[in-house]
Amino acid sequence: MIRLARPGDLPAVEMLVAEAYRPWADLIGVRPKPMDDDYTARVAAGQVHLLEEEGIAGLIVLVPEDGVLLVDNVAVAPARHGRGLGRRLLAFAEDQARTAGLGGLRLYTNALMKPNIALYERLGYEITERRRSGPRDVVFMAKRLAG
Repeated sequence: MIRLARPGDLPAVEMLVAEAYRPWADLIGVRPKPMDDDYTARVAAGQVHLLEEEGIAGLIVLVPEDGVLLVDNVAVAPARHGRGLGRRLLAFAEDQARTAGLGGLRLYTNALMKPNIALYERLGYEITERRRSGPRDVVFMAKRLAG
């Protein structure tokens, strides 16, 4: 089940993000931006969706933009990796974009997060831009929705 996060979910949301991104912080040498996001504001804005499967197994942060849905963050509990939960969350994002009448999705990630980039490409996302942002090498990706 995927549902909107509530204020009472904040400790679990923050713990999940910290656990999911800790290995990436070690790899890229800086804290990934999702680790420092304001989840109180995100939850209040109705942007955080939780995948519940024997507790909170993953989350996705979705931000409507002009004509597209920004997938601002996808995080899966490390103990739950390899079960297709990230794919389920991204399919949910596509459904949300279609329901909102948006023509596509976009996201960005660090260039060193190669397994994530490969997953996004398998799901139909294309790289649209690469840009240095301080110590980060950012890869921007987008997916058009048929329809």
